[in-house]
Amino acid sequence: MTEQAAPQPRLLAELDLLLNAAGAACSPEQSGALWRLAEDERQLDANLIRLPAGHRIEVHREQDVDVLVVVLSGGGTVRTDEGTLALAPHALLWLPHGSQRAIEAGSRGLAYLTVHRKRTGMRIELPRDPEALRLLEAREEEGEGGEPACLLPRLCPECGAPNERSSGQACSTCGAVLAR
Repeated sequence: MTEQAAPQPRLLAELDLLLNAAGAACSPEQSGALWRLAEDERQLDANLIRLPAGHRIEVHREQDVDVLVVVLSGGGTVRTDEGTLALAPHALLWLPHGSQRAIEAGSRGLAYLTVHRKRTGMRIELPRDPEALRLLEAREEEGEGGEPACLLPRLCPECGAPNERSSGQACSTCGAVLAR
């Protein structure tokens, strides 16, 4: 059995460059994640989120993980159970698990980084070993092991997440290009 090397520190992204590129490439109405932490052996999740002026993330409650929000540009508000908080560049906001929140971008839009513990959850993962994958496919062809999983063709080969996107597009979870 081969031993995997421990992950090493490295620069993952230049957030100002990502924001500037998104500003030039995206329409003023596009919103959502511009970048996601996708390293295999991570214990954290992180997302760079962009909301155009006036756009919002509706009221929701995160039951499982605390979320740290770092505002990078623009401004807006976050509504919580306790009231409304103003968001401005370099604001650092802690959203404890179980807290309710809604975020709205101000007149200049809002860009922020979220960081939280990686959620645990069941994922169906394909074997990464080519020989194991070949054996799995052979068993399916021979009818062994029952019915094939109906989601199998829609799983991302990199992260195992189900995807509704067409082949040739990027996985909505990790950004890997889906096979054609």
